[in-house]
Amino acid sequence: ANMGSEEPVPLHEEFIYCCGAATHVLKCGPWKDLSKDESKNLPRLLFMIIPGNPGLAGYYRTFIQALYCGLNQQYPVWVVSHAGHCKPPSGMEMIEDTDIKELEDVFGLNGQVEHKLNFLKKNVSKDIKLVLIAHSIGCYITLEMMKRASELQNIYFLSKLTYTTDVISHVIKTFFLQCTLCDLRLVTFCISFILDGECKSVISFTKRSLHLFLLSCFSQLYRLCHLDWNIANILYMASQEMMKVVERDSTTIKQNLKKLIFYYGTGDSWCPQHYYDEIKMDFPDGDIRLCEKGLRHAFVLDASKEMAAMITDWLQDDLTKL
Repeated sequence: ANMGSEEPVPLHEEFIYCCGAATHVLKCGPWKDLSKDESKNLPRLLFMIIPGNPGLAGYYRTFIQALYCGLNQQYPVWVVSHAGHCKPPSGMEMIEDTDIKELEDVFGLNGQVEHKLNFLKKNVSKDIKLVLIAHSIGCYITLEMMKRASELQNIYFLSKLTYTTDVISHVIKTFFLQCTLCDLRLVTFCISFILDGECKSVISFTKRSLHLFLLSCFSQLYRLCHLDWNIANILYMASQEMMKVVERDSTTIKQNLKKLIFYYGTGDSWCPQHYYDEIKMDFPDGDIRLCEKGLRHAFVLDASKEMAAMITDWLQDDLTKL
């Protein structure tokens, strides 16, 4: 599919199953298959986006198009959704992975890390260097990828858009959020299951048994769920973020400092400026930047082109050395 911003940009869209989970992939550029080692037309670099939560590839559509154009259309730019966060097209049949086993908890935080590693192993040649651009919780996932995949020596450097590991463990309402998100996932699961088969009878029973307000709540949740698993999976991953991401992984950062670029916002409620001050103090030699443009945490909503332009500028010197 060809999509356009200011000029036509080649954009290929795929819905696949990776590790048994529905995955949405957007590929910017003419390269659709980077797994064939024997091909002489492989690019030297792949820019791959590791999203935040919700991990929806479509959020980053404008961003990857702008980045692709900013890189003079020389390198492919891909974004891979988190496992189970997307809504597969109706009629999409399950295609089992023949060479990669399904993960026990692919929708959890650990599973999302392995999901990305397996995607790279299956879809990207080892001859291609990687530039991973991570947003929000994607930064945690990316650092975990580096720590677990010593064989991925083709990771050239990582560009961090917003680093959230510091802040998650310090959210005032962490315990409340943990309980609420876990409970909401169970609620959405139950409502989707119940309303799937006997929607009319259940609603009728609810009218007789519960207050009209509760029926309204059920209707709204049903509309949100629409029998999709993506909302439940998004909430489940968020609950694990609150429970498992409790401190900054300074060891991995130190080991890979020369490969990393950190970018912090000045008005980011998820990541206050003092976290920038602290990491800057702990790693004075790191490439750690503070936003001067007032971009918000969810930059993909209104500042994709501005962010892409900044990243392109940051990486010019590194790209000329290749």
